[in-house]
Amino acid sequence: MDRNDIDSLLQYEECEWLEFKENNDNPEEIGEYISALSNSACLHDKENAFLVYGIQDKTKQIIGTSFLPQKETKGNMPLIAWLERQLLPRINFRIEELDYDGKTIVCFIIPATTQGPIRFNGKEQIRVGSSKQSLKDYPEKEKTLWDKRNAHSFENGIAKNNLNIEDIPNLLQYESYFNLTKQPIPTQLTSIIEKLIQEQLVVKEKKHFAITNLGAILFAKNLKDFPSLARKAARVILYKGKDRTHTLKEQVGQRGYATGFVGLNSFIDLLSLNIEENITSPLRDSSHTFPPIAIRELLANALIHQDFYVSGAGPMVEIFSNRIEISNPGTPIIDILRFIDHPPRSRNEKLATLMRRCCICEERGSGVDKVIKAIEDVHLPAPDFIAGDDFVKVILFAPTTLRGMEKADKIRACYQHCCLRFESGERMTNQSLRERFHIKEKNYPMISRIIADTIADGKIKLSDPTNKSRKHAKYIPFWG
Repeated sequence: MDRNDIDSLLQYEECEWLEFKENNDNPEEIGEYISALSNSACLHDKENAFLVYGIQDKTKQIIGTSFLPQKETKGNMPLIAWLERQLLPRINFRIEELDYDGKTIVCFIIPATTQGPIRFNGKEQIRVGSSKQSLKDYPEKEKTLWDKRNAHSFENGIAKNNLNIEDIPNLLQYESYFNLTKQPIPTQLTSIIEKLIQEQLVVKEKKHFAITNLGAILFAKNLKDFPSLARKAARVILYKGKDRTHTLKEQVGQRGYATGFVGLNSFIDLLSLNIEENITSPLRDSSHTFPPIAIRELLANALIHQDFYVSGAGPMVEIFSNRIEISNPGTPIIDILRFIDHPPRSRNEKLATLMRRCCICEERGSGVDKVIKAIEDVHLPAPDFIAGDDFVKVILFAPTTLRGMEKADKIRACYQHCCLRFESGERMTNQSLRERFHIKEKNYPMISRIIADTIADGKIKLSDPTNKSRKHAKYIPFWG
């Protein structure tokens, strides 16, 4: 960015994609502006939005700024790193400083979102005129943002083109599509292809056909036939012990997700028998370390909700002697603390819909609820949901006792149990949490301590703050 770029921006008044500031260095407000400007730039079909420091908003007089964000901190973190961690999905905004007639100008260059609404600290913002507003107050704008993202979605891309009609059966296992969606298979190839076109698995070009990313990723006979998707094959690794030092077995899937899901799920379930059994319980199915429904739902989520635009990475299942880690590329579009209660939302809507029709996944937002419920029923430690810079990971832990859990494990279990009760119209109590951990009534002080720690951590709160009786206290999640 140079002086000419600033002069170009000065031609405009403040608007949905442009904000002038003097010296506002409030980190929270900066984060909200980045969210609002990125979302608004998308709505107005702008490539970037701009937050410019050193210019008066009304007069557009260049006065310079003393705010140098590259040198600022928030807590113990550099300001920029802190902002990046609070913004989801991640956006690669950049900051440029320049001298304008001896005055310092600082400009945040903020890309328009392509992944749905950008939120800061769990909240989505939007610009209305030159003011910053909560996106939830403008549902029509939120819908437009999602529609724009879907219009440029990965699923609509082309995985292989310039094909003859006879090439398609060699590349796609179309029989799986008809069987999984419980439809009769047409006897004529032209009728088969017509149905695949209706599903947007195949598109008709002028003289040839093309297979979409949606068709290939779900029903490929071999993903290696589609070079742009080969790295998106699911990878399963079995390790010896609790770390990655020694690999016992590794397998990379070849078939499309829908075609190969049953086999992939069964393979993982078989390998998970290597998990150590630290305790036994008469309530547990001895043939499974983990409830099959938990692995199935988490595997389906990893396949469906990944960010296909993260290059060189795909879904991965790592099996250790004491846990399973299931990960996928891309930052979550829902706060991980709200996975249990949040309405369903996917960055790959067509993929999610077709996987549901193939009876592989839920699309009603109940998948994580089922996982937590199944884990609680057999008294396993609570799963850990982790959002990294460009990945999401879920960890399933092998059986252990309450005393064998770390404080963070107990808090996580308490919070998830509270969410599950709240979603079912009930409230968490000391008794319900004792039942979740499968401990006797006489040990209620242990549960009281866990509840107190979870409240102190900001994860739960009293359902009725006016009730002073600890014995009959009920609790709800912090967002309840």
